Amino acid sequence: MKIIILSLLLTAFAQKTFAQKIDSIFVNLYTDSLKKGTYNYINVDARMSDGSYQPLDSNQLVFKTDGGHFYGNSLWIDANFKPAKVTLTIYRKDNASLLSQFDMYIKRNNDNELPLKTEQQILDDMKKSKKKKGKN
Repeated sequence: MKIIILSLLLTAFAQKTFAQKIDSIFVNLYTDSLKKGTYNYINVDARMSDGSYQPLDSNQLVFKTDGGHFYGNSLWIDANFKPAKVTLTIYRKDNASLLSQFDMYIKRNNDNELPLKTEQQILDDMKKSKKKKGKN
C-alpha cells in the first residue's frame, strides 16, 4: 500500500514539474480595425515554455476595454460609438503580469460590398457569356 501511495505522489510531482508554463500572451487580430454593430473576435495565444503556442479564451483570461462590451473573446462595439479607438487590456486570471494592452481603431467607412447575385442572375450571366463566345 505504501508503494502505491508513494508512486502516486511521485507521478503527481513529476507531472507538476514537467508541466508547461506560459511565458507570454499574444493577441492575433484578423483585421486592422474594429467594426461597429458587430462582434469582433479577439484571438489570444499563449507562448509556452517549450516554444509551442496554445489558444486561450475567457476561461483563462480577463478582457477589459474602455469602449464596448466583451462576451467571451468577442468585443461588441455599439453602432453609435463615437471615439476613434478603444484600449484593450487582456491578462491571465492566475497571473496578471502576463498582460497585453493596446489601442485598436474603429473602422470609419462603411463596407462598400455589392449585394450577392441571385441564382437567376448568375444563370443569366452564364448564358450571356456563352452567347458572346459563340459569336467569336
